[in-house]
Amino acid sequence: MGNIFSASEIVELAIEIEKNSRNFYYALINKSRFSKAQEIFQYLALEEGRHILAFKDILDVVQKHLPASYAAEYLNYMSALSDGYIFTQKNTGETIALKVQSDLQGIEIGISFEKDSIAFYEGMKKAVSTNEHKIINDIIAQEKLHLRQLLDLKKGL
Repeated sequence: MGNIFSASEIVELAIEIEKNSRNFYYALINKSRFSKAQEIFQYLALEEGRHILAFKDILDVVQKHLPASYAAEYLNYMSALSDGYIFTQKNTGETIALKVQSDLQGIEIGISFEKDSIAFYEGMKKAVSTNEHKIINDIIAQEKLHLRQLLDLKKGL
């Protein structure tokens, strides 16, 4: 098991996920051979940038701790989720994109990252006040849209 996180650290991980996603999609724009893929990667990169700003707003108001009744169990769960998610590590998005050999591979990696992000953000809602749930739910809905767009793009190749 990895580190145990505070609520604010979980939001910071979400910011790092979005930064890595943004950098991954920006790097794929230049590697792609297909204009439709470039268009989707550009759109996704811009969307991830908007998510960074939303999570920074949440970070400004998030409480530093959870109610004691479930804090340890919940934070262990979030730690386990983040341990297996490479996009929580600094500066990995562009590094991963540099290793991508084809549009299909980039799309498949993007699909995996979007799925992992959705799971992480669903769990993250327990670390923030209910006032912030709408923002996170909106981001989850957008990540689900990104997932559908990538799946459609994959079918179109």
